[in-house]
Amino acid sequence: MYMPEIPASAIYRIFKRAGAERVSEDAINEMEKFLEEYGLKVANQSVLLATHAGRKTVKSEDIKLSIKNIL
Repeated sequence: MYMPEIPASAIYRIFKRAGAERVSEDAINEMEKFLEEYGLKVANQSVLLATHAGRKTVKSEDIKLSIKNIL
C-alpha cells in the first residue's frame, strides 16, 4: 500500500494558496506523487553533490544546484 510522505492537507493548502476553490482527492494524490518523485530526485542529486564535496551534510547550495540541473 502506498503511503505518501507529504500530507494531503499540505497539498490541499498549496492548491488553496494557488486560488483553487475546490480540489479533488485524485488531484491531491497526483500532486503528492509528483512532488515526492521530484523531491526524491533533488534529494538524491543533493546527496551526491555533498558527498563529492567531501561533506556528510547536505547544504542549501547543493539543493539549489540540484534543482538547476534537474530542470
